[in-house]
Amino acid sequence: MKSAIYIGRVRHRRHHPATHAFSYRMFQPLLDLDELDEVFQDRWLWSLERPNVASMQRRDFHGDPDLPLAQAVRDTVALRLGRRPGGPIRLLTHLRYFGVSFNPVSFYYGYLEDGHTLDWVLAEITNTPWRQRFSYVLPVSEARRRGDMLEWAFDKRFHVSPFLPMQRRYHWRLQAPGAQLRVHMAVAHGERREFDATLSMARHEIGATTLARCLARFPLMTTRVVTAIHWQALRLWLKGVPVHDHPDTAARLAARKQQR
Repeated sequence: MKSAIYIGRVRHRRHHPATHAFSYRMFQPLLDLDELDEVFQDRWLWSLERPNVASMQRRDFHGDPDLPLAQAVRDTVALRLGRRPGGPIRLLTHLRYFGVSFNPVSFYYGYLEDGHTLDWVLAEITNTPWRQRFSYVLPVSEARRRGDMLEWAFDKRFHVSPFLPMQRRYHWRLQAPGAQLRVHMAVAHGERREFDATLSMARHEIGATTLARCLARFPLMTTRVVTAIHWQALRLWLKGVPVHDHPDTAARLAARKQQR
């Protein structure tokens, strides 16, 4: 199967206006959307579209939940690229563990029909605490290559964290999933880098033993992610890092002032 389990570490670093850093170990499945029935077949603790210790449920992912996930992703990519992709799609994500679903970012890797040549990446971000989603489509044809890494630079268009304002620029580097998988996402204001996050993981074959070990080694994975986000937010607030309103909130407040 093309599906796999990736195990490694995520690291966050704040450089301005206060320094702050943390990292923790984690795992994520990489799921070929054409292999979902096979991946979850006869797994006691893992299931597709039904509650379990670990489950994948369509409503937790991109687009209209009434559409097949691959179709919804291709619809979005087609709007951005002006052509409809037809190759395999492989999703790096967190599933729902003990009923809790949360993904700061899910990566959809889209391939050409040969199944080997990466064509595009769709990164779907969920913000905290609003639980809104937004997707960036990154064509490989527009990337700068640095060895086996692909690099894109573009303006921020979605409010993610209360501790980062909107007027920023992203510098992202991604590697096509292989024996190793790396993602580096930096946020800059002019020439000054304010924040970066790095994901570095190694591939493991997906199977009953690996899946069981992941649940034993990383219990309550998504609960841990949500808890870590709020704990680190408290630490940033205690360090005096400014809090920025959601643009929608700021617009509503401005409208109210004009009405007075």
